[in-house]
Amino acid sequence: ELKAESAKLKVHWQEEKEIIKSLRELKNRLEEKKTEAQRTEREGNLGRTAEIRYGEIPAIEKEMAEKNRQLEQVQREGKMLAEEVDGDMVAEVVAKWTGIPVSRLQESESAKLVTMEDRLKSRVVGQDDALILVSNAVRRARSGLSDPNRPIGSFIFLGPTGVGKTETARALAEFLFDDDQAIVRIDMSEYQEKHTVARLIGAPPGYVGYEEGGQLTEAVRRRPYSIVLFDEIEKAHPEVFNVLLQVLDDGRLTDGQGRTVDFRNTVIIMTSNLGSQWIQQYGATDYARMRSMVMETVKESFKPEFLNRVDEIVIYHSLPLEQIKRIVDIQVKALQARLAERRITLEVSDKAREFIAQEGYDPAYGARPLKRTLQRRVQDPLALMLLEGKFIEGDTVLVDVSITGEGLVIRKK
Repeated sequence: ELKAESAKLKVHWQEEKEIIKSLRELKNRLEEKKTEAQRTEREGNLGRTAEIRYGEIPAIEKEMAEKNRQLEQVQREGKMLAEEVDGDMVAEVVAKWTGIPVSRLQESESAKLVTMEDRLKSRVVGQDDALILVSNAVRRARSGLSDPNRPIGSFIFLGPTGVGKTETARALAEFLFDDDQAIVRIDMSEYQEKHTVARLIGAPPGYVGYEEGGQLTEAVRRRPYSIVLFDEIEKAHPEVFNVLLQVLDDGRLTDGQGRTVDFRNTVIIMTSNLGSQWIQQYGATDYARMRSMVMETVKESFKPEFLNRVDEIVIYHSLPLEQIKRIVDIQVKALQARLAERRITLEVSDKAREFIAQEGYDPAYGARPLKRTLQRRVQDPLALMLLEGKFIEGDTVLVDVSITGEGLVIRKK
């Protein structure tokens, strides 16, 4: 099948190549005839001039029109060669230079921004309020209503572990920059001492590590279009917040070598587990009280001048079982895509999905145990079966609940 497809593509490529080659030769002949007509006219040989202009040139143009028609017909099935530089090629080159993905340059950004929440919801489950706040802040920046000298958006994400704070950052990176890896991640538990601030912006002249640059400033200087994720922000030393004030206020930071790093095309996200005990205790019953308690905890931990510069403080809810079931569907879809690359179809029954959701559900830990359950119950036995040769290309694999209902069975359908 692949050989037949390859042969068909080769014939198509050869045909397109021959037509383009003929067109190029005809263009050269046309230029030569036009030059000859001008020369014979200057020499006074009007008979030859008329012969070229009203006989030979129209004949070449007619032949070119026929070749263009043939090329158009061939390229309807798929364009494999190009004679001219088009917008797509320019966008691709610019993307390589700047790190801004091609589709971001081509797709109408206003159309993307209108449906931003829906796009983010395809990856982040059960946090609709949080996604609306994030989307509104990004829309303000993109429509020109926000201060152009500040980052696109700055957020503090609060909530228990495993509820989608980091996943929101990945989804936002994919939405804004078409790459969910466009994230500069800084783990703030590494910056609990005062002297570690130098690691963020780089050591000053005369100190060890001066040539290396800062972990934050160097990463953003190399990739100015990205999400900057400060994980577990409450663990950082207070001096770190003084550095962040400049970023949040002016959208720039001067590193240890005196270079100004531009943060205006970044989104600043800070995650924290502060107040998660109140979210778990009151989140499902008394939202107003829960928010009040969480904000009180936040105000005790951070200075007012820092909180004042943040666009939104976003509170994430604990995930109920119904939302965990939706996350199972997303995880299964990702596994199906990986197996599809090996030409193997994966089907997971509704009962199996229910079983995975029930076993992987833990209100205190969010969606993280679910991933481990899927690995243990599906991915580990499936990997072993693939290595043993029990499933090959073209097979359909079915995951279902065992007869006893105490486990899962994986078999060929």
